[in-house]
Amino acid sequence: MSNKLSKEERKALARKALEDRAKHPQKKSNGSGFARIDADAKKLEN
Repeated sequence: MSNKLSKEERKALARKALEDRAKHPQKKSNGSGFARIDADAKKLEN
């Protein structure tokens, strides 16, 4: 079984991935996991 994709298949997969990212944006997390948890806790306190 060949895992090579044709140019059209790669374009279709890339287009689908871009559409999925546009529908479900994930913002970049800043800092470590604990820093993010602390920031979320401060937001919830206010």
